[in-house]
Amino acid sequence: MKEVKKLNITKSQELFEEAKTLVPGGVLGARKPGDFIMGEYPIFLEYGKGCRLTDVDGNKYIDFLCGYGPIILGYREEEVDDAVIRQIKDKGFCFSLTQRYQNELAKKLTKLIPSAELSIFLKTGSDATTASIRIARAYTNRIKVMRCGYHGWHDWCVEMKGGIPEKFYEDVHEFHYNNLAQLEDLMAKYGNQTAAIIMTPFGHPLHQKMEVPAPGFLEGVREIANKYGAVLVFDEVRTCFRLRMGGAQELYKVTPDLTVLGKGMANGYAISVVTGKVDVMMAAASKLFISSTFFPNSDGYIAALKTIEILERDNVIDNIWEKGGRLLKKIQDIINKYDVGAELSGVAPMFLITFKKDEANTQKGRRDDFYTQLIRRGFFFTPHHHAYISYRHTEKDLDLTAKAIDEAMAYVNEKYHT
Repeated sequence: MKEVKKLNITKSQELFEEAKTLVPGGVLGARKPGDFIMGEYPIFLEYGKGCRLTDVDGNKYIDFLCGYGPIILGYREEEVDDAVIRQIKDKGFCFSLTQRYQNELAKKLTKLIPSAELSIFLKTGSDATTASIRIARAYTNRIKVMRCGYHGWHDWCVEMKGGIPEKFYEDVHEFHYNNLAQLEDLMAKYGNQTAAIIMTPFGHPLHQKMEVPAPGFLEGVREIANKYGAVLVFDEVRTCFRLRMGGAQELYKVTPDLTVLGKGMANGYAISVVTGKVDVMMAAASKLFISSTFFPNSDGYIAALKTIEILERDNVIDNIWEKGGRLLKKIQDIINKYDVGAELSGVAPMFLITFKKDEANTQKGRRDDFYTQLIRRGFFFTPHHHAYISYRHTEKDLDLTAKAIDEAMAYVNEKYHT
């Protein structure tokens, strides 16, 4: 086996040891070293440009995590950053009252997204998913929620239940993607009490294969929501401005009542949105208090307006689908060469390589060896989260990536077949 030298991540590790004396656990959430491969991945990054990252030890990577999704164009995208800097320097961005860019962005979303009629602007995906549930509950005067997918860190949906009383999530019931019968059973039991069905319209479950909707699945969910008078919420934090400008609802032609947006719409700047039908959204005007000091800050509005302008002007989504499609074909051809149990799932803009279980229970080892080989070669993927294609990935970058994937698969094949 051709062994690639382990990365020097000494400075990252030193900073992590220091961080543990300053921050609980050193690093929180999905950026913890344990969410990658301990001892192999950097912990602190220094800078990025385009689709490339450099860590604090000087190691360079072609990046496919894209900040967990917000980087749709590339790191340090000059047009976007310059627009925000002009706003900050010439006009300011944090005031007691709202700036007019709120209206401009809301009008833009109404043109692009099938469900968008009225919009509320927030900062994070968790803010927006939680606001959507509050709106649905106020609109319907019901409590229960049916959920499918990851919807953030707030009490009603977070996977880790530490510190959260059971009563905060006891009315939230989970169903699995593409399992319409499971949702039907839940709604037969709780339908008349259900305020919302919230789901990712494209299946990207944690640590598992990605799924496109089975024929009739999304249509069936829409019919069930109509039958019981529940608000259908699409969590399009990852999919809108990636699968289509109007999101998965445009691609799959099923329109929800509310849509949650974030990530790629502002190329890394903090902004999220709940948008949807007038009658449902108006509950927020009369029955709810949704407010934050920073929600009206215009840096996110300006970044989103400029990012959307570039996405439209340069046909970015088509570009990502085309080159991502070519990469996925190469990856599938590579997987077919090696009997290592690798599986490719997803679509051109966002995809995942996983490993099937076997009788010897070596799937975790095969997975970790594969991703270790990639990070050592300078390709930033992660075993636990799907990859993204950005606009600044070039054909040369993707050819190099395919070559590295081939070498990593060959390594795993030799190691587990000797």
